[in-house]
Amino acid sequence: MEAQLVAPYHIPYTTIPAAGVHGVGLLKLPGNLVKLARGWQAARRILRDFKPDVLLFTGGYLAVPMALAARDFKRLVYVPDIEPGMALKVLAGMADGIALTAEESKMYFKTRKLLAVTGYPTRAGLVRTQRSEAVEYFQLDPTLPVLLIVGGSKGAHSLNTAGLDHLPELLQVTQIIHLTGQGDWEVVKAAASSLNPDLQRRYRPFAYLQEDMNYAFSAADLAISRAGASTLGEFPLFGLPAILVPYPYAWRYQKVNADYLVQHGAGLIVENSDLSARILPLVSEILASRERLESMKVGMAALSKPDAAAKIADLLVSLASEVRKQ
Repeated sequence: MEAQLVAPYHIPYTTIPAAGVHGVGLLKLPGNLVKLARGWQAARRILRDFKPDVLLFTGGYLAVPMALAARDFKRLVYVPDIEPGMALKVLAGMADGIALTAEESKMYFKTRKLLAVTGYPTRAGLVRTQRSEAVEYFQLDPTLPVLLIVGGSKGAHSLNTAGLDHLPELLQVTQIIHLTGQGDWEVVKAAASSLNPDLQRRYRPFAYLQEDMNYAFSAADLAISRAGASTLGEFPLFGLPAILVPYPYAWRYQKVNADYLVQHGAGLIVENSDLSARILPLVSEILASRERLESMKVGMAALSKPDAAAKIADLLVSLASEVRKQ
């Protein structure tokens, strides 16, 4: 996926072998350790050829071989989630600086190294537009509320299913922009075509949006999504309150992210198994209370750090400058 994402920007891209070791069965562990060793060798070749001044890590087992190979280089670790995963904790021990999305992440690090709260970096194309312009972009009614259901690039099946289970009833109380991902796209298209014309005018399903996401965020009054790290940056940037449904197989990290947003009055949590039963009454209740919705918007917007990418860049430049002075 990463190779496809960077291709339009003409950024040189290469890979190294890697595999996880935490929670891996004994049968797979030896093979994964061999992959890590090969990744370390590949990382050494990349470092020798590329000769970087500083390295940026954002986690994942793929980063470990490179971090081990880069012992003589400056290293900055960025922690996107509130709670760092195991790989990030290992990387942080080897880093010269650690950038954090939120102040709350400091509790997970007992270190004298540079700990900088930068916020979550969002891409330059994500710029808030006037709601009237965004609603017109999707040809929706500006007088009615808009619900954004975010299934992600691959699709969150339970979120899509919950929306489809109550689609006609939801469309009685709100308009919907539904980002389904590829996995359920054909099913969603069929459901959309079965709606009567009045409800079809209130429903905008898409398999995926890339450059147009700013319009979706700007048009929406409320979102339903997982609680991955991007929700810590994108939703605050647009002041978009959310019903958060942590992914059950990554429950701990997404639950901590969701708790952070809820504690700041920016959203609420629904367990994955409860979503289908709760989606209709919950959406109806929130959208019917303008005061509650506005309070959640204010809480979410207060967490926004629109200069996060620039702050991380400044840290990288600072570390690189230290190298040049040596």
